[in-house]
Amino acid sequence: QVQLVESGGGLVQAGGSLRLSCAASGRYFMGWFRQAPGKEREFVSAISRSGGRTSYADSVKGRFTISRDNAENTVYLQMGRLKPEDTAVYYCAAQTTYSGSDVYTSGYDYWGQGTQVTVSS
Repeated sequence: QVQLVESGGGLVQAGGSLRLSCAASGRYFMGWFRQAPGKEREFVSAISRSGGRTSYADSVKGRFTISRDNAENTVYLQMGRLKPEDTAVYYCAAQTTYSGSDVYTSGYDYWGQGTQVTVSS
């Protein structure tokens, strides 16, 4: 059973930064998604098992950075230049076998419990 535990959410002013962490029970292809009230869950970023390949949604490219520490089985999402529209519950997710897509929720087998990020204007 894969376990994912997110941490690091909180309240920040627009223009500020936050770092989210996701501790996993093993090494997997990992993604970050977010879901704002009344909206569908959307892809934010993903990272391969080795960390050698990353991908980002256009809305966060240049502001967010995904990374991983494989010794600790932890994936990070460094978020900078935050905007009010980044407000959402952020989820990390794992693909135990790569589905061929980074961006579809259906490709991910396991999900964390979510952490709230609120950006005030």
